[in-house]
Amino acid sequence: MFDRKLLPVLNELLAEFRIVYLTGPRQAGKTTLAKKIAQNSNMEYITLDDSAALASVKSDPHGFIQTFEGKKVIIDEFQYAPELVPAIKEASDQLNLNFKGKFFLTGSADIFRSAKTQESLPGHMARVELYPLSLSEMSENSFNIIDYLVNGEFISAPLSTITKEQIAQRIINGGYPEAQTKSKRAQQVWFKSYLEGRLFKDFESLYAARGDYYSKIQALIPYLAGISSNLLKYSSVSNNLAIDEKTIKSYVEILDLMFIVRRLPSYLKNRSKRLIQMSKMQFIDTGLACHLLGLRTPSQLISTQHYGSLLENLVYLEILKQSGWSENEISLFHFRDKRKNEVDLVLELNNGDIIGIEVKASSTINEKDFKGLRILTEFSGQKFVQGVLFYTGQKILPFRFDDKQFFALPISLLF
Repeated sequence: MFDRKLLPVLNELLAEFRIVYLTGPRQAGKTTLAKKIAQNSNMEYITLDDSAALASVKSDPHGFIQTFEGKKVIIDEFQYAPELVPAIKEASDQLNLNFKGKFFLTGSADIFRSAKTQESLPGHMARVELYPLSLSEMSENSFNIIDYLVNGEFISAPLSTITKEQIAQRIINGGYPEAQTKSKRAQQVWFKSYLEGRLFKDFESLYAARGDYYSKIQALIPYLAGISSNLLKYSSVSNNLAIDEKTIKSYVEILDLMFIVRRLPSYLKNRSKRLIQMSKMQFIDTGLACHLLGLRTPSQLISTQHYGSLLENLVYLEILKQSGWSENEISLFHFRDKRKNEVDLVLELNNGDIIGIEVKASSTINEKDFKGLRILTEFSGQKFVQGVLFYTGQKILPFRFDDKQFFALPISLLF
């Protein structure tokens, strides 16, 4: 069993908020964490995977919540019952202000971003995302890459040696806890079962499916895996799959709510325009993406055009996951200007400062590899505080351009 670094964060939030909502992809480990918290905090645990409990909720949501009066309760698989939100809000409103940690909710679809959930819980609830295992959790490493980048003290230190084949194997394995210990054959069976379960169970619960939606999803998801870390052009997807653009947009939104994919918005100084610019497609698990693309071995992955894109996806995921327990709160973007100069990732801090990140699959680098970062420096002005390039070499290397400092960092820092 892996120790999850979000556990102390969840315990802290339960001591400060009346409601804590833990969301994230199915099989990421939410139920395991919920049961551990129930055991350690003497909270009652109930799952809406239980058909009797779910029937009770559907019949009388307010009565169901009232049965926990005076108790602290964990409601697992909360996404099956969005009608509980008004009842939980009412119960929360009636609590003494000093009563914290009344409800701990978990859900494998982000129902508070769904149109089906019209009511939110402002001021009542802390929302936390749990993703599949991070590289640091698998290696039991206390190192946090975000805090390291913000601190900016990149001094030479002994670093572990990691081969291209080992990196490729980690991409293929992904981060789902249950998939880590399985044989190659069993791992692929697990991924197939996971996808089939999600497509039938969760997709239908979030989308009013009509017509032959299943064959469209079967075509769409592998296509999205193939454009990981690339721009999401809905018109191109529509033309290539012969599915109308409106349907593509609708399905991608649902897959985002289900934590299958994530759309990475564009970095612009004008915040109001960020969400209307073209996003990048990222998969929530590289192992799942490899399964969809038929990539089973490191040599097979390395020989394809997907290796560099999935390596970037892996770095994106590691930063996304570690943001959950970082001392620094960040937002994630990508950068692309009108001349198609790009930076893979842009980390924006609370004060608006940014850190640019490039990812290269090569073990050798030169000054041309810093072109996008240098242009981002000009674009963002005083907000630019750090530019780094992750590569597969083994040394921390300083570079200076236009009187500004940049660094090349070994990707082994993440492992």
